[in-house]
Amino acid sequence: MTNFSSSQKPSFSGLSRRQFIERFSLLTGGGYAAMMGLGFIQEAPAKPLRAERTGREKGRKVIILGAGMAGMAAAYELGKLGYDCTILEARNRPGGRVWTVRGGTQETEIDGPTQTCQFDEGHYLNGGAARIPHNHDISLHYCREFNIPLEIFMNMNEGAYYYSEGKGPLANKPVRIREIHADLRGHTNELLAKAINQDALDLPMSPADVEKLLDYLRSEGSLTADLLYKGTERRGYRERPAGGVHSGMIDDPYPLRNILYSGFTHPAFSNEGEYTFYQQPTMLQPIGGMDALPRAFAGALGDKIVYQAVVSEIRKEANGKARVVYKEKGGKARELKADFCICTIPLPVLKDIPSDFSPHVQTAISSIHYMSTGKIGIQFKRRFWEEDDLIYGGISKTNQDITQIFYPSYAFMAKKGVLKGYYNFHQRAEILGNLSPADRLKAAMEQGGRIHPQYHEEFENAFSLYWPKIAYSKGGWAHYTDENRKEHYPALLEPDGPYYFAGEHVSYLTAWMAGALTSARDVVEALHQRIASN
Repeated sequence: MTNFSSSQKPSFSGLSRRQFIERFSLLTGGGYAAMMGLGFIQEAPAKPLRAERTGREKGRKVIILGAGMAGMAAAYELGKLGYDCTILEARNRPGGRVWTVRGGTQETEIDGPTQTCQFDEGHYLNGGAARIPHNHDISLHYCREFNIPLEIFMNMNEGAYYYSEGKGPLANKPVRIREIHADLRGHTNELLAKAINQDALDLPMSPADVEKLLDYLRSEGSLTADLLYKGTERRGYRERPAGGVHSGMIDDPYPLRNILYSGFTHPAFSNEGEYTFYQQPTMLQPIGGMDALPRAFAGALGDKIVYQAVVSEIRKEANGKARVVYKEKGGKARELKADFCICTIPLPVLKDIPSDFSPHVQTAISSIHYMSTGKIGIQFKRRFWEEDDLIYGGISKTNQDITQIFYPSYAFMAKKGVLKGYYNFHQRAEILGNLSPADRLKAAMEQGGRIHPQYHEEFENAFSLYWPKIAYSKGGWAHYTDENRKEHYPALLEPDGPYYFAGEHVSYLTAWMAGALTSARDVVEALHQRIASN
């Protein structure tokens, strides 16, 4: 039972339904779930491509800038229709931000040293895209088309940890997620049950309605018959059941006051993933790494992709065609001309390339910001998180700069493993990202070691990346505000002469492969319709 002094007793007098949901959604995430249920999220369906051959596409040339997901999907679908496509890719690999780091991977960040990954064979870090929601039909469509086998991505694990750095009885030590979730659910259901039972909410409910709701709250919060929360097997055992007479002993719950004052209502510990439409179970991943899909596209496109081709100019010809100047490997300048060009270059890179884009397009390109985000993969000699802590996949969360630790959802019970030692955003990503790789590792080891003391003894090697410093990306994904979505986004939806724009930044599914793939198909349909109607 939760004990309060008279000055601390929660008051529900006069609360409306809206006010109650708003207050308690801070603890349970329920408000966000309700918003999702109202349909404010776009779907990502694999709709049939609305394009058929007409004969007019024959001999039409299309330049595509970037062999990321949008660029390759556009070339793949246009190729089916009979267009002659050439992709210019600055890197020596396909995929863009769908990038799997393995042993032997080399990367030199902007103004930084060259790192060479030393992970053992079979272990990897997905440096960019890392998971596929079950409701992203378009991504799953291409996995089916290329026969890419998938496995479960463990996005949530109640057996992982929360670690709150700060003050409070539960701070500065790892606490099982299930314990916090169960206790918050129990305590809040106890409070609501008491409030309803005392007619303190302004709900026009009959006695039968009240009893039905109380029955639900008793079940949902594991309340006793007298509406008290005294713990539940959902949060775990002090002594687990075993054979013979060992029936087990349920652990005592944390007092609600301790949870609140230890910082576990901080946004860092939001269980939003349980409710967010795109992170609900089931999530999936290609077996062996996320780059399975871009490698499949690249295999199908073959020599249509020109690698290490760095675009230096984007121009409009007097006859309405597109002209692109690029530097090939070795630095020699070349140019391509075509009827159309689909530009998928990330906007922080595109804004520095001389071009003839219209002023409103130039303004849009320069005004849309990208997420600061970074990751580190750390290889350990032993999968101590499985052996010692019984954590198989999922994510531990903390209010430290590392933000979260991802446990691998593959190679369970192998001898070694690679943890994603941090995946962070905004200022926290900037703090670590602006360090050298050696100092990033030091911070990850220090902060992660507070959750897992085994870090230092079991460490082998690491590889880190900070997307704003990754050449030809310069950011994680388009991070729109309501204002620049309204003011600048429309400029990217329409062609600018022979130029079309595609990529996750030309979608409402930013940060997801589905956004890039959907935008590519939209452009293919629009371009093909333009040809067919002329």
